[in-house]
Amino acid sequence: MQVMIIGKISDNEKKIKFDANIHCTNCGKQVPGGIKAGEQYSKTNEFKIEFEEFLKKYLCGICRDKKRLGKTKN
Repeated sequence: MQVMIIGKISDNEKKIKFDANIHCTNCGKQVPGGIKAGEQYSKTNEFKIEFEEFLKKYLCGICRDKKRLGKTKN
């Protein structure tokens, strides 16, 4: 299972895993895995904003590849 990392995690910092309900914004498929962030960063407003933006723009691998390949053919 893959886990995505948001923000910076220092070498000795404790990592926190969030089991987030992540869906592709294009096809609606639920994405397996979760999110990891540094303990200190996860308590900041910056993290909350970044995470909300991530959920609004997330594309699954299939949709991301379709979008990327579609742009290169033009």
